[in-house]
Amino acid sequence: MSKEEVIAGGDTADVAVEKAPYWDPPPAPLLDTSELTRWSLYRAVIAEFVATLIFLYVSLATVIGYKSQSAAEVCTGVGYLGVAWAFGATIFVLVYCTGGVSGGHINPAVTFGLFVGRKLSLVRTVLYIVAQCLGAICGAGMVKGIAGASYETLGGGANSVADGVSVGAGLGAEIAGTFVLVYTVLSATDPKRTARDSFIPVLVPLPIGFAVFIVHLATIPITGTGINPARSLGAAVMYNQHKAWKDHWIFWVGPLLGATVAALYHRFVLRGEAAKALGSFRSTGAATART
Repeated sequence: MSKEEVIAGGDTADVAVEKAPYWDPPPAPLLDTSELTRWSLYRAVIAEFVATLIFLYVSLATVIGYKSQSAAEVCTGVGYLGVAWAFGATIFVLVYCTGGVSGGHINPAVTFGLFVGRKLSLVRTVLYIVAQCLGAICGAGMVKGIAGASYETLGGGANSVADGVSVGAGLGAEIAGTFVLVYTVLSATDPKRTARDSFIPVLVPLPIGFAVFIVHLATIPITGTGINPARSLGAAVMYNQHKAWKDHWIFWVGPLLGATVAALYHRFVLRGEAAKALGSFRSTGAATART
């Protein structure tokens, strides 16, 4: 069955489905203070706070539970695979739930990447990142309150560069992992793809969750997988040990660099804005030369 047709039961005739119209939305203004007067902005900020709180609670509780089980008996617990699934599946659920309200970022790196791609104003970007960081701290605090003393003894789920791994390697892993995530987010939410695949909107959060899952599989042994500055900050604040703060800058610089590269790659290469700009420049030059 083609995308233009839907089979309406058994031997009934094909019914044409009108495709959703496609247009590129205009770039978001850099400083849109008018947003501050709209309830929709504050509703979205609250959604980001709550979603990030839930994300930290579920993911860090999974990490602490796995370490607790494996410490009591070797080869028990969910393992790295289960931890990766917990992170990826939670993101899938939360993006599905909050995507229509705030966009379902749940990650300052994603928010910053969308800002670089001119999809968010500076005002919304700053408020989102503040809400995400506060939500992460509260979520990590919930895990600490429930886990009790074991939270401290088991590392609090805080990110750190693994023994034997250089700081440069850890930074590179965070850049690469965040690039994969933000690249996936931008591709899954591209207006052209949304118009083409509008009959299956539920699939939009799926590749984002899988991106989180596969990146965790690759980088848990290297840095514990940050790719989300709010996640790293929340765990570090609640754990508050030297190990968590020693290389904490990696978990901000790496994700923000990876997000920037992904946004520029998607905008200028995949969406062809660089070629369009070059073509416009050549056309202008040719017209000037004829006059």
